[in-house]
Amino acid sequence: MKKMCFGLIVGNRDFFPDPLVASGREKIMKKLEEMGFDVVCLSPADTKLGAVETFADAKKCAKLFAENASNIHGIIVTLPNFGDEKSITQAIKMSGLNVPVLVHAFNDDPEKLDLAHRRDSFCGKISVCNNLKQFGIPFSLTSKHTEDIDSMFFEQDIKWFASVCNIVRSLKRVRIGAVGARPNAFNTVRFSEKLLEAIGVSVETIDLSEILFKIQQINDQEKIDQWIEDVKKKYVVRIVPREALETMAKLSIVLERWLEENEIHAVSIQCWTILEKQLHITPCTVMSLLSERLKPSACEVDVMGALSMYILQAASGKPSAIVDWNNNYTSDDEAILFHCGNFPISVYESAEIKFADVIGTTVGSQNAYGACAGKIKSGPFTFFRLSSNDLEGKLIGYVGEGEIVPEDPKTFGSRGIARVENLQELMNYICSNGFEHHVAINLSRAAKAIKEALEKYKGIEIYWHRG
Repeated sequence: MKKMCFGLIVGNRDFFPDPLVASGREKIMKKLEEMGFDVVCLSPADTKLGAVETFADAKKCAKLFAENASNIHGIIVTLPNFGDEKSITQAIKMSGLNVPVLVHAFNDDPEKLDLAHRRDSFCGKISVCNNLKQFGIPFSLTSKHTEDIDSMFFEQDIKWFASVCNIVRSLKRVRIGAVGARPNAFNTVRFSEKLLEAIGVSVETIDLSEILFKIQQINDQEKIDQWIEDVKKKYVVRIVPREALETMAKLSIVLERWLEENEIHAVSIQCWTILEKQLHITPCTVMSLLSERLKPSACEVDVMGALSMYILQAASGKPSAIVDWNNNYTSDDEAILFHCGNFPISVYESAEIKFADVIGTTVGSQNAYGACAGKIKSGPFTFFRLSSNDLEGKLIGYVGEGEIVPEDPKTFGSRGIARVENLQELMNYICSNGFEHHVAINLSRAAKAIKEALEKYKGIEIYWHRG
C-alpha cells in the first residue's frame, strides 16, 4: 500500500531565533518519517532554513506542493516560533491543494524564556488560524494548543489527522454499486443520488436479472472449486449442500467481475427474496467476503449504508459491517446488534455458514443457505450512519463509539450486544431525525476523525454522540 504523504510548512519570523526553526524542522520531519509517513517540505537550499517567512518563500512552497499534488494527502503547518501567518496562508492558497490542514505549535520551555530560546508559538498559532479563517481555508487543530513532538499527544494527533486525510481523499470520485431494486417494503433505505453526486459520490446500478443471466454463463469449475476451498478455510461449513456452495461461488465470480469492470468502491445488494427463489441461496457469505476484502457490501440496496461502511473503513483501515439496531437488552445502555449474516469474517469471533433464519420462514430454509451465524468480537467499536435529508436538500449523519460486550445474546444469526453510554438519548436522536434502522459499525475508535473529516472538509452536518 502506498504510504501517506504530508506537505509540511515550517513557519518562521525573522526576529525570532533561527536555531529553533532549524532544530524544529529536523525534529518534526524525523518524527513523521519514523511514524511511516512521507514528507514534502522545502529544504534549506530552497529557502532560509527550509522554512516559509516571505511571499517569495510562499511561492516556492506552493510550487513544490503543486508539483506533488497527487501524492499529498494533507498539509501540516508547524510553528517552531511565532511564524509568519501571512506567508503560510499564501503558500496553502497558491498551491491549489484542497486537502485537510493541521496546525501545530511547539511548546515553550518556561525555564528558557530569554531572547535566545523564547518561541512565542503559543501566540503565533492564533495568528495563523486567524489568517486561515480569513482566506476561507478549513483547518484542524492539535488536541493541545502547543505540543512537544515527542509527546504521546502529538503522535495521537498525527494518527487522527491521517485518518481525517484518508477519509477526505477516499471521498474523491467514489463509485457505489446498487445491485437490483430495494425491497418494496423498505422505504427506509431511499436516498438522493443527486445529493451524493454533489459531494463526488456516483451510484452505478445493474438490474438483478443481468446478474442472474451472467451466473448461468459461469462454467469455470476450477475457479468454483477454489472459491469453495477458500470459504471452508475461513468459515465453519457443516450443513450447506455442495450445490448451494457452487451457486454462491458463481454469484461471487459475477459480482467481483462487475465491481472490477466498473471500478466500484462499495456495493449494496437486493438480498431478498428473488435470489432465494431463483438461486436457492442468500448472498450473505458472498457479501461477507467482499467486505473483508475492503469492498463494503450492504444489504437491501442500502446505498447510504454501503457508503457509511466505506467511510468507516477509510478512517480505520479495517473492514466494516452493516447491522440493525435490533433489540433492547438488560440495561438501558445496551442493545442487540443483528443481521441475517453478512459481517466480514474478521468481525466475528467465529462464523458458521448456515441458512437465514428469518428469510427461511417465508422461502423455506432449504432456499436460504448462505447466511453466516456468529457473535461479534468483544471490544471497542464505532457506529456511523450517513443519510440524505431530501426534504431539506442535504446530507446528515451521526457517529459515536461504544463497546461490544463479551456476553453472547440467546438468539440466532449474526449478533452482538452493544453498550453505548446514554443509548436512550441516541435512539431518541435517531428517531427524531428520521434515520434508518441500519447502522455501519467498525471495530475501532474513529468517531472524532469522521466528524472532523465530514463536517469540516465536506460540509456535512454530523452529530457526535459522546454519551
